[in-house]
Amino acid sequence: MAAEGPSGSFRDEASCPICSGFFQDPVSIHCGHNFCRGCITRRWEESAADFACPRCDEKAPERNLRPNRELAKIIDIAKRLSLRAAKIGLEGEKLCQKHGEALKLFCEDDRDLICVVCREAQAHRAHAVVPVEEAAEEFK
Repeated sequence: MAAEGPSGSFRDEASCPICSGFFQDPVSIHCGHNFCRGCITRRWEESAADFACPRCDEKAPERNLRPNRELAKIIDIAKRLSLRAAKIGLEGEKLCQKHGEALKLFCEDDRDLICVVCREAQAHRAHAVVPVEEAAEEFK
């Protein structure tokens, strides 16, 4: 499902650079980059005066969020495709329902399978994580 393009994978283009998940209520900012409305709002709430783009660092004199309805429609389609792929599984692999990536890691803290994107998320960043094969050997 990772159709490669000139600037990366489809998943990369359909994901918010702040939370790494599919865009939720996508908005464009002054420089043209897209973010989840909630992600960019929280990020900008942390800044005092200037509003810099988290991707290119271009500054804006004021907050200006433009809803990106076309991107929202594309993300909706991508989510449906991702759910279908998660149910079917590519090459028999189980896929993360949130990110559509292969579940190749085992979070020892939560005792759950996770993908590499989940590993970098706040929820698992500080957890002990091992490759699935290693966890399977331990449980034999």
